[in-house]
Amino acid sequence: MVTIATAAQEFLSCRRIAVTGVSRTPGSHGSNVIFDRLVERGYDAIPVNPHATEIGGRTVYPSLAAIPGSVEAVVIATAPTRALDTMKEAVDLGIDQVWMHRSIDAGSVSDEATAYGREHGVRVIDGGCPLMFDPVSDGGHKVMCRLFTWFGKVPRQVE
Repeated sequence: MVTIATAAQEFLSCRRIAVTGVSRTPGSHGSNVIFDRLVERGYDAIPVNPHATEIGGRTVYPSLAAIPGSVEAVVIATAPTRALDTMKEAVDLGIDQVWMHRSIDAGSVSDEATAYGREHGVRVIDGGCPLMFDPVSDGGHKVMCRLFTWFGKVPRQVE
């Protein structure tokens, strides 16, 4: 077990990160905010959406396996019902850092996906948002981090 701060630091030390659920309608989904911020901060962020080929001038891939080369980490920002399939794909590809996004609601967190990932050696952050932590954070996300941690939406410890 490590603190969420340590887990977030290790996750964000990865420079090539896939973000699932990036939407063709940017204002409609938090995954676009995560993707855009990672790009702004110099990450090689890769958008994943099986229903799009291009978003904002960037190539979108239908799956993790379709991404040329490899990624070091994955943000799951889709419906929780899709999280297990994405986790299985990450395991098959040897990706050992996965963050399941959660804000006010259940977000993308799936207990089944969390258990599967951890059983297969993946560091799974099951809640919160990467944007709550430096070097990609902002003031609003830092405040949300404190509140959501207090309400149990951000884990205090990560396996």
